[in-house]
Amino acid sequence: MKRIQKDTPTKIGDLFAVYRKRLRAPEGGVIDVVIEVVLDTTGITLERKHFSYTPHSKILSIKASGMIKTEILLHKEEILAHVKGRLGPQNAPKTIV
Repeated sequence: MKRIQKDTPTKIGDLFAVYRKRLRAPEGGVIDVVIEVVLDTTGITLERKHFSYTPHSKILSIKASGMIKTEILLHKEEILAHVKGRLGPQNAPKTIV
C-alpha cells in the first residue's frame, strides 16, 4: 500500500473520526447522563436501578412508580433533547418508555 503525502498536517480530531462513527456509548454512561438530566429538568432524584437501556434499539425504560414515571414522560422531549446535546445524536436514546 502506497502512502500519500500531504502538504498540510492532519487535525487531531480527524484522526478519531472513524471511531466516533463506529463506537457507541455504554449502557451505564447513557443512564448516568439521563439521571443528571432528569435531576436538572424535573428535580427528581433517581438511581440507576430505576432505568434500563438497550443500546441497539436506543430505548430507555423507566422502572419507577407511576407518579414519577408520568412526570418524566411529561418532560420527555426536553429530556431527550438535553441528553442528545450531551451524548451526541448517535449515542442518545430515541425514546423513553
